[in-house]
Amino acid sequence: MDRKVCIITGANSGIGKEAAIQIAREGYHVIIACRNKERGITALEDIKRISKSHAIELMLLDLSLKSSIKDFAEEVLQKYPVIDVLIHNAAIFDITQKSPRYSSEGIETIWATNHIGPVYLTLLLLDAIKASSQGRILTVSSKGLLSMPGLKVDLNDPEFKKRKFNLTKAYYQSKLAQVMYTYWLAKQLKNTPVTVNSIRVTAVQVDINRYANLSAFYKKIYSLKSKFSLTPEEMAKTYTYLATSSDVNHISGSYFDENNKKVGSSKYSHDSGHIDEIMKLTMSYINP
Repeated sequence: MDRKVCIITGANSGIGKEAAIQIAREGYHVIIACRNKERGITALEDIKRISKSHAIELMLLDLSLKSSIKDFAEEVLQKYPVIDVLIHNAAIFDITQKSPRYSSEGIETIWATNHIGPVYLTLLLLDAIKASSQGRILTVSSKGLLSMPGLKVDLNDPEFKKRKFNLTKAYYQSKLAQVMYTYWLAKQLKNTPVTVNSIRVTAVQVDINRYANLSAFYKKIYSLKSKFSLTPEEMAKTYTYLATSSDVNHISGSYFDENNKKVGSSKYSHDSGHIDEIMKLTMSYINP
């Protein structure tokens, strides 16, 4: 295959979908990894039409389930021995959620989908990414972490089995873990052709119609917030830049904002001892 291969998880809507369009326009073969087949098919046709590229492919993936991740990785590797870009875009942040939800494999779905799943998927695809002349792995975090400077990953109860569930804490805990994973993996792959970077997503317009149970009050708040937010298309430009630009060929272990500028993260997130603790916890899910 002449085209480079890019996998984007959660690319059936929002930033992921816009990134798929942009990266397809750059001449890549884009695999959109989606949980819902129906929505995935609709997105596939939209992306093909808008990008004017037929080098788009839909594969089903539920990042909350190790079994689904394993099946997805096997399907990918049977077709593509070389993967050039892996973008961990998929995430759960259901603003109507009031209590923890657990997958059929017994793991809290935000922690599983937003952190454990991406780490496991990377592990399974890593040899194929290393086979690229310039493999790239991109994780996705959030600017919202700035509002929680003292946040730490709860090593004893990351799944809210003992403490009271809080959607915001659950989400940002998973995004903090992803930043720390980025720093860790970049060091692990230091002497390889693979780079690992993270994207700090800022406030982006949300499709309120996706949340049927949202109250009129919150719909009004989110509509107001959207007026001051980036469009998914604008935010996706950073995904595309980090996935395709030669400017970042040799940059790894960095955190980028929506202006393609390097930014910092909390002191806790850079602490090697804390990073090792997070990765030990993470691997206990992958290799119990």
